[in-house]
Amino acid sequence: MAPGAGHPGSAGGRGAGRLTRHRLLGDSGWAPGLALLLPSRPQGASLPSLQHHKRMELACGQWHLWSTHCRQYAELRTSRTAMEYDEKLARFRQAHLNPFDKQLAGGQHERKAGKDPEDLSPGDSPVELSHGEPEFHCPERVMDLGLAEDHFSRPVGMFLASDIQQLRQAIEECKQVILELPEHSEKQKDAVVRLIHLRLKLQELKDPNEDEPNIRVLLEHRFYKEKSKSVKQTCDKCSTIIWGLIQTWYTCTGCYYRCHSKCLNLITKPCVRSKVSHQAEYELSICPETGLDSQDYRCAECRTPISLRGVPSEARQCDYTGQYYCSSCHWNDLAVIPARVIHNWDFEPRKVSRCSMRYLTLMVSRPVLKLREINPLLFNYVEELVEIRKLRQDILLMKPYFITCKEAMEARLLLQLQDRQHFVENDEMYSLQDLVDINIGRLSCSLTEIHTLFAKHIKLDCERCQAKGFVCELCKEGDVLFPFDSHTSVCVDCSAVFHRDCYYDNSTTCPKCARLSLRKQSLFRAPSAEAEA
Repeated sequence: MAPGAGHPGSAGGRGAGRLTRHRLLGDSGWAPGLALLLPSRPQGASLPSLQHHKRMELACGQWHLWSTHCRQYAELRTSRTAMEYDEKLARFRQAHLNPFDKQLAGGQHERKAGKDPEDLSPGDSPVELSHGEPEFHCPERVMDLGLAEDHFSRPVGMFLASDIQQLRQAIEECKQVILELPEHSEKQKDAVVRLIHLRLKLQELKDPNEDEPNIRVLLEHRFYKEKSKSVKQTCDKCSTIIWGLIQTWYTCTGCYYRCHSKCLNLITKPCVRSKVSHQAEYELSICPETGLDSQDYRCAECRTPISLRGVPSEARQCDYTGQYYCSSCHWNDLAVIPARVIHNWDFEPRKVSRCSMRYLTLMVSRPVLKLREINPLLFNYVEELVEIRKLRQDILLMKPYFITCKEAMEARLLLQLQDRQHFVENDEMYSLQDLVDINIGRLSCSLTEIHTLFAKHIKLDCERCQAKGFVCELCKEGDVLFPFDSHTSVCVDCSAVFHRDCYYDNSTTCPKCARLSLRKQSLFRAPSAEAEA
C-alpha cells in the first residue's frame, strides 16, 4: 500500500482523521461543549473507526440543537422581562405625577387644551393602564389629598383645607379613592392614612368649647385652657409630650403646672402658690438629707417605690429639700439654692425636683431674706452688698421729698422701682433675685442710675424740693445740705443735717435738739407759773 493511502495507521489516515474532525466542527472552531464528547487520543493509539466518526457527527448535531434552544430561551426571557418592566413603569407614571417632568406636564396641558391624540409624538403618547388599576379622571383631586408624589407638599397632616366644609368634601373624595383602589395595595394603605389625618383635623375644628371649659379649679390649682398649638410642652403629670395640635392641655395660672386634659383628674399635688401665700420662707439648711429609709424607700411626692439600684425607678435627690424623688417627679431641673447663696455666696445651679422648681420660681422675687439676721458676716466679705445697702438707705431718705412734691407725684418717679417695691419700704429685706443680680453686677448699675435720677430732681430740677434742704447750724457755711449727701451726718432724733466733720468735732451734739428741749422746758414752766399766781 502506498504511503499516505489512508490506512488507519498511516500518516494519510491521520490526516484524514484531522480533516473529518474539522468538517464535523465547522468553521466556528472547537466548541467547548463538544470537547467533552470527543475524548483525546492517547499517544501512540490507533485512529478511530468510521462508526466512531458517525457517532461523533450525531453528538455534534445534538449539541448545536441544544445551544440554539438555549439562546432562543434567553432571548425570550429577556424580552419578557423588558415588557414587564415597561408595563410596571407605565403604571407608575400613570399613578405618580412628577412635578419636574416637564414633558409629561406639557403633554397633559396640551390634552387639556384639546389636542388630538394623533398629534402627539410617540414619547408623549398616553400610557396604557394595566388591568385592575382604576383610571382617575381628576388628578387634581388626588394631588389635593396628598396621594400622589409632590416634592413641594406640606408635611403629613397639614392640608390646604381649613374649614369644616372643605374637610368634609376632602374626606368624601378620599373615601371614593379608597374604594376604587385595589384591596391591600400600597396606594390604598396610603389613602387610609390620609383619611385618618383628615378626620383628626375635622374633629379638631368641630371640638366645641363647651366640652372643655376654659377654667378648671382643682386642689387650689386654677387651670386655664391653652390655645397655643405650636409650642412644645411636657405634661407634668404623665411626663409625655403635649401635642397641642390634636390634644387639649391646661396651665395653672398660679404655679404654671401643665398637663393634658385627660390628666387633670389624676393630679394629687396641691398648688404650690398656696404654700407661698401661707408660708413664704426658704429652707435655709444646705441639702438637709435624712436618707431613703426615712421616706420608706418611696418618692417624697408620689410615693412610688424607689432605690439607688434594683428597681426600675431611679432615686434622684433634690438639693433644696434633701429628699429623694422618682424620675417622674424629678426631671433634673437646675436652680439656684437660697441656703448656699446666704451661707457660702454660691450661685451654682443644682438639681431640684419639679415641685421645688415651681416653688423656687414663685419665691425668687419675694423679699423674705433678712441678711443682717441670717448671716451678718456676709457684708464683711461681699463689698457689693455694702454698696447696695448704702444706695437703698439714700433712696429711703429721698422718699419723703417725693411724697410731698407735686411734680414728683405727677412724674411718678417712685415707679422706677416698681419691680423692687421693697426698696422703698426698708433696707434690710432682700429677695433671691436681688442677690443673683448683685452677684452679676446688674443691680448695682441699675440702682445707681435710679439714685442719680432721684438726686437730680431734688437738688436741681425741683425748687420746692431744694427749699427743703438744710444749712449746717454748726458752721453755718457751705451749700444747702441734704440727708442723702455723702459728706453729711444726720441727727437720729430730729433728722437735722450737718457736715460730717462739724458734727463729730462738736462731740455729736445737735443744736436743734438742744433748742427743742429748751422750748419744751419753757412750755412746762409757763403753766406752773400761772398756777402759782
